[in-house]
Amino acid sequence: MRPVLSSGFVAAGILVLGACTSTGPEPAELTSFKAEVKPHVAWRSGTGDSGPYIFSPGLWGGDYFVAGFDGYLYRLDGAKGRQVWKVSVGKKKKLAGGVGVGDGLVVVGSTKGEVMAFDTSAGKPLWTAQVNTEVLSPPVISKGTVVVRTGDSRIAGLDASDGSRKWEYIPTQQSALLIRGAFGVTVEDGVVYAGLPAGKMVALRLENGSVLWEIAIATPKGDTELERVIDVVTDPVLRDGQVCAIAYQGRIGCFEAARGTLTWARNASSVTDMATSASAFFFADDSSHLFAVDRGTGASLWKQDLLLNRPLGSPATVGKYVVAGDFEGYLHFFDQEDGRIVGRLSTDGGPISAAPVAVGDRNLVVQTREGHLYAISLR
Repeated sequence: MRPVLSSGFVAAGILVLGACTSTGPEPAELTSFKAEVKPHVAWRSGTGDSGPYIFSPGLWGGDYFVAGFDGYLYRLDGAKGRQVWKVSVGKKKKLAGGVGVGDGLVVVGSTKGEVMAFDTSAGKPLWTAQVNTEVLSPPVISKGTVVVRTGDSRIAGLDASDGSRKWEYIPTQQSALLIRGAFGVTVEDGVVYAGLPAGKMVALRLENGSVLWEIAIATPKGDTELERVIDVVTDPVLRDGQVCAIAYQGRIGCFEAARGTLTWARNASSVTDMATSASAFFFADDSSHLFAVDRGTGASLWKQDLLLNRPLGSPATVGKYVVAGDFEGYLHFFDQEDGRIVGRLSTDGGPISAAPVAVGDRNLVVQTREGHLYAISLR
C-alpha cells in the first residue's frame, strides 16, 4: 500500500493509504514456483464491499462476525459459512472498520463516529455511543470496557453495558501530516497499547485510561513535512513480556511491556501490521518487500522481493507459513524459515488489505475489499 496525500481533516493533511497508481512503478509479474502447500477454498460468503475502508472479521464461539461499508452486520456459521443472522446498523449509516467481538457483544463503528453494539446470539441492538470522528479499526472488548480508536488517534474507553464513556485519551503531539488508516489498539492484562503520530507508542490503564508510559520509537528526519511523517501505524504486538511496533519511515522497536524500556530497535518502515511467530516478526514495507527479523534481537533473517510493488495487506502466520494478500486478490504463502514462496491462491480479484485470520495451523479466513469472506484450508 502506498501513501497518497489528502487534506481536510481537523485543519491538517492526511496520508491516505491507497493502492498503486498508473504513475507508480510497475508491479512485479507473478512467476511460477514449486508448490509445497495447496490452499483450498472451503467456502465463500458475501459480506458487502469495503468501500474506501479496511474490514476484518471477528471470531467468537466458532462463528464469524463480518460487516461491510453498506451498513450490514452478519453472523456466519464457522463450519459452512451459512448466514445465522443479518442486521442493518441503521438507515443510511455506513461502517468504516472491522468488527469487535467479545463478552457476548459485537461492536462496529461508523463513518460518523457512531459506535454500535449488538448481542452475538441474535443481532439485537443494545446501545449506540458517539465518539469524536470515524472509527477506522475494530473495537476491542475486554473486562467490561469497549476500547475504540478514532481517525484522529483519540482512544476512548466505553462501558460495555451501556456505551457510556469511562475515559478518553487525546495524544499530546500531532504531526502536520497524519497517516489515515485502520490502526487499532492491542489490549492485554488490563493495559491498552497503541501506536501514535510522531513516532510514539503509549500504554494506558484499561480501567481509567491513565498513562502508564509513553515512549518514542522514532524521531522525524528530512526537510519536508512528508519526509518527516513517522507515525506508528501498526497495531502493537505483544509476546513474552515485550511490546513491539513499527513507525512509517522510522524504526521497528521492542520494549518491555511493563515499563516501556527499550529492548532493541532498528531502521524499518511499514504501513501494515506485523505478524509474529515464536522466533520472528514478519512485515512488508511500502514497496512490498517482505521481511523477517529475529524477535529477540531485530537481526535480519530474510528478505523477499518476489512481490515488489504489488501492494500488500498485513501478513499473518498460519502454521509454518507466512501469508499475505495483494492488490489483485492473490494470497501468497511463504516458508517462515527462509522466505521462499510455497503456495498461492486467487480470490475475487479485489485487494486484500486486512490480515488473514488463522484458525489453527491449517485453516484461515480472509475478507476481501470486494466483499467476500473466504474460509481456506491448507493441504
